[in-house]
Amino acid sequence: METFKVTRVYADQDGESRFDEVFYPLTDGGPIGHLSEKVEVKELLFRKVSPGYNDLHNAPQRQYVVLLDGGVEIETSTGEKRVFNPGEILLMEDTTGKGHRSSNVQQKERSSLFIIV
Repeated sequence: METFKVTRVYADQDGESRFDEVFYPLTDGGPIGHLSEKVEVKELLFRKVSPGYNDLHNAPQRQYVVLLDGGVEIETSTGEKRVFNPGEILLMEDTTGKGHRSSNVQQKERSSLFIIV
């Protein structure tokens, strides 16, 4: 079965931010490709981040972040770090707890798309 992977950042019961992976099943849509089920969304935001961005914070709301043209390093409150590249998608759910740190991989402006759920 085809799936689409999204990396999830969430707060556990102790408030520690952690990584997880969510797999969305895809079904054959014929000539248009493989499709997931619909996901309800509330809003969409476009974002540009300055080259020196490096911030410890909680997600302001539950949201998908689609990386458009630059990589980001995410560090959880436990110290685990992962680098995500353009085209990857994050599901940010650590709206409470100790938060995570985000920093640009390269010293250049980075663009992303926030999809609020």
